[in-house]
Amino acid sequence: MDNMWEYFYSRFYLNFIEDDGWKYITVGLKNTLIITFFACLMGIVLGFLVGMVRSTYEKTHKLKILNAICKVYLTVIRGTPVVVQLMIIYFVVFGSVRISKVLVAVLAFGINSGAYVAEIFRSGIMSIDSGQLEAGRSLGFSYWQTMWYIIMPQAFKNVLPALCNEFISLLKETSVAGYIALQDLTKGGDIIRSRTYSAFMPLFAVALIYLTIVMIFTKLIQILERRLRQSER
Repeated sequence: MDNMWEYFYSRFYLNFIEDDGWKYITVGLKNTLIITFFACLMGIVLGFLVGMVRSTYEKTHKLKILNAICKVYLTVIRGTPVVVQLMIIYFVVFGSVRISKVLVAVLAFGINSGAYVAEIFRSGIMSIDSGQLEAGRSLGFSYWQTMWYIIMPQAFKNVLPALCNEFISLLKETSVAGYIALQDLTKGGDIIRSRTYSAFMPLFAVALIYLTIVMIFTKLIQILERRLRQSER
């Protein structure tokens, strides 16, 4: 038993204490959380706008050109891997420009998330009975006023749990940010592995941190869904 603990401690010291290996994990975690947070905000804004255009076209057959552009955006982004999109934005779009890798990652993951958030918003808007729109128009509201004051509050309440789940998916998707040599959480663990030639402990630590964060947000989503169900009674 003593030998096992000595071996465990020696591996732990080698990976995280010697040469300040723990800093790779903390810096990587900070970058991962920053990228996830701002990419999520960008995805929500972009997804909301695209979702509004798509749902407006389906309800009124207006905004044909914008709807066509949105369909191309959704087809391309949802039909290609996020890691390829990340590399195209970094090596092609900003290939000749010095720009923060974190900013590139935020743009790439935000654009990717926006395509999925758009469909979440569109389905939420379309789930609201069309009589709500007619009632708002009969009260003298314009189409956009009816959408903003009557339809969207109900739709947002319906899609909020799905948006939270998208945030969790986005958090895990950022693990490919290392493809542009950005030190995220996964890359931090891989750097330790390459320095110590010990794969188990750094990669296990990274997996444990991801699992802990996901479990925390999953619990928060469950609490949110419970309160939403209570508010409907």
